[in-house]
Amino acid sequence: MSNRIWKVGISVFALCAVCLAADAATVKMSFTGPADAKNNALYYFVERFTKYAEEGTGGRVKFELYPDSQLGSEQERMELLMKSGLDQPVADLASFAGLAPVLPEIYASSVPFMFDRYEAAHLFFDESEYWKKLQELFRERAGGVLLDAVEEGGFLAFTNSKRELKSPADFKGLKFRGMDEGQLAIFQSFGASGTPIPWGELYLALKSGVVEGQMNPAMYIIIGSLFEVQKYMTLANIQYSDQFLVFNGSLFDSFSPEDRQAIRAAARKANNETRVWIEREDLNQIEYLKQQGMQVYSPTLEEMDQFRTLGQPGYIEWLKSRVSQDWIDLALKEAAAANKKTASK
Repeated sequence: MSNRIWKVGISVFALCAVCLAADAATVKMSFTGPADAKNNALYYFVERFTKYAEEGTGGRVKFELYPDSQLGSEQERMELLMKSGLDQPVADLASFAGLAPVLPEIYASSVPFMFDRYEAAHLFFDESEYWKKLQELFRERAGGVLLDAVEEGGFLAFTNSKRELKSPADFKGLKFRGMDEGQLAIFQSFGASGTPIPWGELYLALKSGVVEGQMNPAMYIIIGSLFEVQKYMTLANIQYSDQFLVFNGSLFDSFSPEDRQAIRAAARKANNETRVWIEREDLNQIEYLKQQGMQVYSPTLEEMDQFRTLGQPGYIEWLKSRVSQDWIDLALKEAAAANKKTASK
């Protein structure tokens, strides 16, 4: 081979490498909480998802991480995701508070006491007709891609600073923080009052007495150091705790079919690993909260029936003012099927 041909070959190779580098997309990945894989399940997921996605796409898609809501509040981040494009590629882990203003139908997936066990919730969010229709609606309404429901902690528990909560009657007169309107409806059905307070303001609100209680999984109670301002914890398993991996639609469409599939596979793999880790660690985290001085109570079956009897209808009644009955019926039907299918597990 002549030197000239050799040099041309090298030049072509270098040009191709530059083109590949230029084609690489760097996605801004935002999420709530610290970059702490030990105490923040969202970061545990993000760390794995971005690694698997970058590997699966051969580096054609890369990620910059923005923990602690650095790109704005949850609603601001959702607005950014909807408005952004290839000039500002954005993905987000959105909570109900971020997603529901655009997609209130998501509330139907969080009817209290809807899932009997983790496996039922996994099946519901992985394969149900409800979930598939919700993904289609989010694309139609917001132009975004709803990839996965990411488990972020154990089932939600009640905490407060005043007294042990063994039944709905114990809630009367207390003031609670609700992450969203759906949670406020649950508190109100138990005779308590509620007010929406952003996560970043919750600790101070509890410490100052603006509110006296809240609901979150053990992991978030630890992340927010809420055990310093909350004494009582009730393991009522009210709702499955999850957030939602979303991409800007035009950004996602700009990836090749192979890269889109690699990103979907990365999300599922990372989510499955996160689920295993969370469900193993939840008991350890509850024990840690006991060591920090919290009094932890597990309701009896009879007490759980009281919570369910009052809490579920109250939430559904509120939900009817937000979404059509068809969405509620579909979610309940698919959850019941998931409970039945996983009953032997």
